[in-house]
Amino acid sequence: MANHKSADKRARQNVKLAEHNHYYAKTARNAVKDLRETTDKAEAEAKLPKVNAMLDKLAKTNIIHKNKASNLKSGLANHVNKLGANA
Repeated sequence: MANHKSADKRARQNVKLAEHNHYYAKTARNAVKDLRETTDKAEAEAKLPKVNAMLDKLAKTNIIHKNKASNLKSGLANHVNKLGANA
Protein backbone atom coordinates (compact mmCIF):
# COMPACT_ATOMS: atom_id res chain seq x y z
CA MET A 1 0.00 0.00 0.00
CA ALA A 2 1.33 3.41 -0.98
CA ASN A 3 2.13 5.81 1.85
CA HIS A 4 1.95 8.93 -0.31
CA LYS A 5 -0.43 10.23 -2.92
CA SER A 6 2.42 10.53 -5.41
CA ALA A 7 3.47 6.90 -4.81
CA ASP A 8 -0.10 5.78 -5.49
CA LYS A 9 -0.14 7.76 -8.74
CA ARG A 10 3.25 6.34 -9.77
CA ALA A 11 1.95 2.80 -9.19
CA ARG A 12 -1.02 3.50 -11.47
CA GLN A 13 1.27 4.99 -14.12
CA ASN A 14 3.60 1.99 -13.97
CA VAL A 15 0.73 -0.42 -14.64
CA LYS A 16 -0.49 1.66 -17.57
CA LEU A 17 3.00 2.03 -19.06
CA ALA A 18 3.77 -1.68 -18.69
CA GLU A 19 0.56 -2.52 -20.54
CA HIS A 20 1.45 -0.02 -23.28
CA ASN A 21 4.99 -1.43 -23.66
CA HIS A 22 3.70 -5.00 -23.72
CA TYR A 23 1.27 -4.18 -26.53
CA TYR A 24 3.97 -2.67 -28.76
CA ALA A 25 6.52 -5.39 -27.98
CA LYS A 26 3.98 -8.12 -28.73
CA THR A 27 2.95 -6.40 -31.98
CA ALA A 28 6.58 -6.26 -33.08
CA ARG A 29 7.14 -9.92 -32.15
CA ASN A 30 4.13 -10.90 -34.26
CA ALA A 31 5.46 -8.84 -37.19
CA VAL A 32 8.88 -10.51 -36.91
CA LYS A 33 7.25 -13.94 -36.79
CA ASP A 34 5.10 -13.11 -39.80
CA LEU A 35 8.14 -11.96 -41.77
CA ARG A 36 10.10 -15.09 -40.88
CA GLU A 37 7.21 -17.27 -42.12
CA THR A 38 7.05 -15.40 -45.45
CA THR A 39 8.39 -17.37 -48.40
CA ASP A 40 7.71 -14.83 -51.16
CA LYS A 41 10.73 -12.58 -51.78
CA ALA A 42 8.76 -9.55 -53.00
CA GLU A 43 6.36 -9.70 -50.06
CA ALA A 44 9.24 -10.08 -47.60
CA GLU A 45 11.09 -7.10 -49.09
CA ALA A 46 7.95 -5.00 -48.70
CA LYS A 47 7.52 -6.01 -45.04
CA LEU A 48 11.17 -5.64 -44.02
CA PRO A 49 11.34 -1.80 -43.77
CA LYS A 50 8.13 -1.70 -41.71
CA VAL A 51 9.42 -4.32 -39.27
CA ASN A 52 12.81 -2.57 -39.05
CA ALA A 53 11.06 0.69 -38.20
CA MET A 54 9.05 -1.04 -35.46
CA LEU A 55 12.21 -2.51 -33.95
CA ASP A 56 14.03 0.83 -34.12
CA LYS A 57 11.16 2.56 -32.35
CA LEU A 58 11.13 -0.08 -29.60
CA ALA A 59 14.88 0.28 -29.13
CA LYS A 60 14.66 4.08 -29.07
CA THR A 61 12.10 3.98 -26.26
CA ASN A 62 14.04 1.26 -24.35
CA ILE A 63 11.28 -1.32 -24.64
CA ILE A 64 13.90 -3.67 -26.10
CA HIS A 65 17.68 -3.30 -26.01
CA LYS A 66 19.31 -1.66 -29.02
CA ASN A 67 21.54 -4.68 -29.61
CA LYS A 68 18.53 -7.00 -29.61
CA ALA A 69 16.88 -4.81 -32.23
CA SER A 70 20.08 -4.84 -34.27
CA ASN A 71 20.38 -8.64 -34.04
CA LEU A 72 16.76 -9.13 -35.08
CA LYS A 73 17.12 -6.74 -38.03
CA SER A 74 20.29 -8.51 -39.17
CA GLY A 75 18.67 -11.93 -38.98
CA LEU A 76 15.60 -10.76 -40.86
CA ALA A 77 17.75 -9.19 -43.59
CA ASN A 78 19.61 -12.50 -43.96
CA HIS A 79 16.29 -14.32 -44.18
CA VAL A 80 15.04 -12.01 -46.94
CA ASN A 81 18.33 -12.30 -48.87
CA LYS A 82 18.23 -16.10 -48.69
CA LEU A 83 14.75 -16.14 -50.19
CA GLY A 84 16.23 -14.86 -53.46
CA ALA A 85 18.99 -17.50 -53.45
CA ASN A 86 16.46 -20.35 -53.34
CA ALA A 87 14.58 -19.15 -56.41
